[in-house]
Amino acid sequence: MPKTITLTERFGHLVTTPSPKKKIERDSISVSLVEAALQCAQRRGVARGQLLAAAGIAPATLDSPRARVSPVQYGKLWNATADALDDEFFGQDTHPMRRGSFVLLCHAALSSRDGAQALGRIANFMRLVLDALRFEPDIDGKRVRIWLADAGEPKTMFAYATGFILVYGLLCWLLGRRIPVLAAHMRCAEPADSDEYRLMFCDDLHFDAARSFVDLSAECAALPVVQTPATLKRFLRDAPANFIVKYRNPDSLAARIRTRLRQTAPTNWPEAESIAAALHMGEATLRRRLKQEGSTYQTIKDALRRDLAIARLAHTQETIPQIADALGFAEPSAFRRAFRKWTGVRPADYRRDG
Repeated sequence: MPKTITLTERFGHLVTTPSPKKKIERDSISVSLVEAALQCAQRRGVARGQLLAAAGIAPATLDSPRARVSPVQYGKLWNATADALDDEFFGQDTHPMRRGSFVLLCHAALSSRDGAQALGRIANFMRLVLDALRFEPDIDGKRVRIWLADAGEPKTMFAYATGFILVYGLLCWLLGRRIPVLAAHMRCAEPADSDEYRLMFCDDLHFDAARSFVDLSAECAALPVVQTPATLKRFLRDAPANFIVKYRNPDSLAARIRTRLRQTAPTNWPEAESIAAALHMGEATLRRRLKQEGSTYQTIKDALRRDLAIARLAHTQETIPQIADALGFAEPSAFRRAFRKWTGVRPADYRRDG
């Protein structure tokens, strides 16, 4: 049991916490989002090397577009970038969102009675700290729409997503649940990594729209705020890594299968026929529906093994043979080949350079 007490700055907030135990992260984030954050910093003269080092991300990882990083690594990159720029919006607005703004935003919204009031306070606060992007709630009985209002040339998808993560992640946490995202329309052109943003928003994500907005389930407006000052301290300690992937789109069949697989050791993952039966459908139906989503049962298993491997390499001291065995590979060499195929780098290089 760790007993060292450390002062750790998290998202602009100084807190005193016990040194945390390391834990396995179950999702991962595309290096395209790492690259987008680094480009924001580079445009303002910040060297990418120092940010990668702070995040524990191997520079070689960025050489492969297939590579992934853990939520903890991306959270560290997020914090390092915000620190370097003194801007929690990464220089993507004409006015910086100064370090510590998110902490003040959390305190401003914490005393709200319900989702509607919390969203209104969040939107008003963001209007004070950003000039070129506004969040405008529009609530009716069918949905809660958040307009992402901006003028002139469309912002990048990464800019819209950065704002969405801050607003949506905080709202979900305040209400103690994931709020279903019904649809999202963005003014920008479709980026090459649009599938990553569909994980972040929802499958019904459209581009080149006249105006940008996100529709949330109507029920969130009346849900009570359930958090307290005590839970806020814990939330800020780990932000933003604790909500970057937590509230991702869970509604696809592929996501439902991943959820079931996570409950079992990779060495005991069932065959497609068994997973189909558990989901109350035939194997042929399962394969057909996955094909419609652009996926297969094998690619789901491969992606989950990849995410588990990345987490173990980044956050444990397990040897590569131990990781290979835990993930169900017959030999370490088979794991090494698979990891390089998934990410473009060897597992030893990923761990050593990161």
